[in-house]
Amino acid sequence: MGNFDIKDFKGVIPAVLTVFDKNENIDEVGMRQLISYLIEKGVDGLYLTGSTGEGFIMDSEERKRVVEIVIDEASGRVPIVVHVGAIGTKISIDLAKHAEAVGADGISSVPPFYWKFNENQIVKYYEDIANSCNLPMIVYNVPLAGLLGMNVIKRLASIDNVKGIKYTGMSHYEITQIKDEIGKDFLVYSGCDEMAMSGLLAGADGIIGSFYNIMPELFINIYNAISEKDIEKAQRLQRQAVEIILYSLKVPSFYAGMKAVLRWRGINAGYCRRPFENLTEEEEKEFKEGYKRIKETYKITGVEFLDEL
Repeated sequence: MGNFDIKDFKGVIPAVLTVFDKNENIDEVGMRQLISYLIEKGVDGLYLTGSTGEGFIMDSEERKRVVEIVIDEASGRVPIVVHVGAIGTKISIDLAKHAEAVGADGISSVPPFYWKFNENQIVKYYEDIANSCNLPMIVYNVPLAGLLGMNVIKRLASIDNVKGIKYTGMSHYEITQIKDEIGKDFLVYSGCDEMAMSGLLAGADGIIGSFYNIMPELFINIYNAISEKDIEKAQRLQRQAVEIILYSLKVPSFYAGMKAVLRWRGINAGYCRRPFENLTEEEEKEFKEGYKRIKETYKITGVEFLDEL
């Protein structure tokens, strides 16, 4: 078991990138450097081997190795939730048991995907994984795998070990609805980076996102502004985040773009695995120039990677 109660898994939580070298192998040194950087920046937790971590293009042993490296490097400094999602329940159970054995604080999973599983099959999938170990489960509601309706969420919340949901839908009134209808102790995490402020205002306990890898300080400032009820500041910072994100999404793989940004800063975040594309030298140069224009156009200050350009 881990070092933290799942109720400690709140605040600003990066969905962590996985560091691969140019030959697409896990880069342990780079992985450790990225984790230390994020923790030193003040993030409140880590979410591993999900979509941002390219979890679905790693085999089970690779996913386990990433978890082991991160837990060792984190050394109990922040709570860690491991995404164990797969199409097959057996694979997910194996990953969940491993996460428990090596000291994770919780597990999470997207619904089973590709085939159109019905509601009962989806509920049984979560029930089987949640009952396979003692770690709390965070359900993952995401459009890529198919959004779950309120009825399914309520059924999942009735499973003993299911303690919350990562909600990446944009209908944030449902965050309020979840809290009202399931209960305030059922944890909700807003997963849409462009709407972090909205998710927090709707009652989310924390925010989990991809772009926290490259600008954790911006989202920490948004979170703090909401906590201090400084809505005007939070709104200004969220607008800056949106402009940066919208520009970042223009490259073929924004994961590769984020890894390039971190490399500029001396943080070895490595490269993406195929079929994701990495930026060519010329594309990377153009990408950097575009960030400079964004910085100047929107008068953005206090975002460290932009300040350093």
